[in-house]
Amino acid sequence: MTVLFEVADGIALITLNRPERRNAIDLPTAEALSNALTEMDDRDDVVVGIITGNGPVFSAGMDLKVIATGGPRPIVPGRGAFGIVENPPAKPLIAAVEGPALAGGFEIALACDLIVAAENASFGLPEVKRGLAAAAGGAVRLPQRIPYSQAMRMILTGEPITAQRAYEFGLVIELTPPGGALTVAQELAAKIAVNAPLAVRTSKAVVNLVQGKSLEAAFEVQRPLMQMIRESADALEGAKAFAEKREPRWTGK
Repeated sequence: MTVLFEVADGIALITLNRPERRNAIDLPTAEALSNALTEMDDRDDVVVGIITGNGPVFSAGMDLKVIATGGPRPIVPGRGAFGIVENPPAKPLIAAVEGPALAGGFEIALACDLIVAAENASFGLPEVKRGLAAAAGGAVRLPQRIPYSQAMRMILTGEPITAQRAYEFGLVIELTPPGGALTVAQELAAKIAVNAPLAVRTSKAVVNLVQGKSLEAAFEVQRPLMQMIRESADALEGAKAFAEKREPRWTGK
């Protein structure tokens, strides 16, 4: 299987599983990733997900050997390239990066909400070196995540940056020793998974919906979503649990 999917304690773990091809993404892998994300969103026992790569490379991006022989591009209707970049999951997704995350591999990480990386990780958009452009979200998302001039430097030169540099830019939120990215990502996911599922999912939706809007427009957009949360059974349960000095029992409603 080119994509592995498992669930434990409210956390979905999605593993790109083509280590012999540096976890490069072909169409079947993109379709499998899309299906994993759909399952993650559909399952009531999942609050947050982690995506990682099997082996020393997170992902080298699109499988150019397939493209060179006239094979199909890894584009999934409704999800876009690699089965994620145009329509990430509604639930939070953390990238746990070991080794290079290049081209589409980096764009997969950019489609995630949080990135945890090992010190041996690197990030790059080398598309211009292959006569291409970072069309799977790199040119769109990277300038929103790091300083504009630094994003332009990466996009136009195709040169990668180290995990340390990405951490300094705030793109990587946790930097770990080699081999430690998944463990730290799981610790972070556990802190998310104990929270109210509906509140977590809605919080992500609001953050994404208000980007680029004026303050007035942002409050208008969030108003019905926040009202839904205030009226939810979980909001009442949270108050009761606090008053009764016990752990809340979330229902996701």
